[in-house]
Amino acid sequence: MDNVCHTLAGAALAEAGLRRRAPLAVPALLIGANLPDLDAFAYLRDPLFALTFRRGWTHGVLALALWPLVLAAALIGSARLARRRGGRTAEPAEWRALLLVAGAAVLSHPLLDLLNSYGVRLLMPFSSRWFYADTLFIVDPWLWLTLGAGVFASARRRKAGAPNPERPARLALGVAGGYVAAMLVAGLVARGIVRREAEAAGIRIAREMVAPAPVTPFRREVLLDLGGTYRRGEFEWIAAPHLRLGAPLPQGFETPGAREALSSAPARAFLGWSRFPAAQLDPRGRVVRLYDLRYADAGGPSWAAVEIAGEERPQGARGAPQE
Repeated sequence: MDNVCHTLAGAALAEAGLRRRAPLAVPALLIGANLPDLDAFAYLRDPLFALTFRRGWTHGVLALALWPLVLAAALIGSARLARRRGGRTAEPAEWRALLLVAGAAVLSHPLLDLLNSYGVRLLMPFSSRWFYADTLFIVDPWLWLTLGAGVFASARRRKAGAPNPERPARLALGVAGGYVAAMLVAGLVARGIVRREAEAAGIRIAREMVAPAPVTPFRREVLLDLGGTYRRGEFEWIAAPHLRLGAPLPQGFETPGAREALSSAPARAFLGWSRFPAAQLDPRGRVVRLYDLRYADAGGPSWAAVEIAGEERPQGARGAPQE
């Protein structure tokens, strides 16, 4: 999910009562909820490297064990240093309490990232397998509104000295959890309907993605892998039939130029990230463009594409995703 959502999740946990667990709980929750996204600095090196590196090492099980330790140590050390220098800062937190709070914040990050179609490699560094829940679009305004309203109401009640100030934040977390659960179940049901309607039309599916669309929970974007070609379409809950498909899209890997490009290191790296990869040769056959149909089409610039030209040298992925 995007970092606004991660930050609101950390703030909601704070206002729901975790801020009282330790003096440094609030910065631990806000920083910890975003900490795994330090891998965004990978874009400073190279966009293709960022594609292959992000949502891996910093989001996997080993990092989830280490980040809370690093964060708690950094916060306690900073507080003690500030106090020695005469600064006005909160009392250093008790180590165990702050560690638990930091752990909750850090854990919230990959769990939210798991919900969208970009996915996350939860088992890194032991396995590079991607996991995708296809539940929420990467920017979900309904989560923003729900969590934001809970944080605002609880903070206002707390500053006014009202009783039970954590109640709105807890309610918001409960509503958000219910919304996520409903979207998850709706996605699983939609996948079953997509398979049935495709098979009724004589389409044999090797694998499918039925992913959430922006803003509306009643529409989903569909990608079908037919084993050599793809079909892109839309799923509408309020339509009958629910599934509408476009024309077949070639994968483009059958040409000699594409097959040769696939042996290059950049291509292997890109394919390790890609979920629905396709290839396209330029008119002169000198450049092979690899792209992922989740985020790109044939032709046109995209951050989800890489060009391999000449002696298998990458020309670079273009742009960067918003997370």
